[in-house]
Amino acid sequence: MAKFFGNLHLVLSVGFAAALILMFSFHSSVPVTSYSATLWLHVFFGIVWIGLLYYLNFVQVPTMPKIPAEQKGAITGHIAPKVFFFFRYGALLTLITGLVAAALGGYGHEALTFTGEGKVKLIGVGMWLAIIMAFNVWFIIWPAQKKILGIVEATAEEKAAAAPRALFASRTNLLLSIPMLYCMAGANFA
Repeated sequence: MAKFFGNLHLVLSVGFAAALILMFSFHSSVPVTSYSATLWLHVFFGIVWIGLLYYLNFVQVPTMPKIPAEQKGAITGHIAPKVFFFFRYGALLTLITGLVAAALGGYGHEALTFTGEGKVKLIGVGMWLAIIMAFNVWFIIWPAQKKILGIVEATAEEKAAAAPRALFASRTNLLLSIPMLYCMAGANFA
């Protein structure tokens, strides 16, 4: 058992296999469509993305100043690069699967242009908030973090300038995630 749970890829594979078994076991009452499968993936990747956003804002960022300098290398050299890999690809895959789900659901254009009614406009607001957040991840947070973590060459001054920029974008995403989650839940479950 320890070997099984010690292998992340194996656990993920079995989890996805279990989900597929459930999908097809209940297919007669809850049909599996390209839309429902894409929406399911959208929710999965969204949990990865927003879960890491919350981890970074609630745990890692507030804790880093309290960590002794000689121990920070474990975070910045090993943990943070992995966190930011899943963080940025979680954002990308959430955005892609969300846009594909909206297109498959037949409301993508109306949502993005706010020409639909009610729930479609609400999901449109959520989509635009997510697009802004994904932009922040890829074009503000990640470039700044590459400097901060030493993944790219940067002077001490460049690293110091990158830190508040990354924090501002990350906290902006935290702020935007709250209404974005309401838009997603409200449009789909209300």
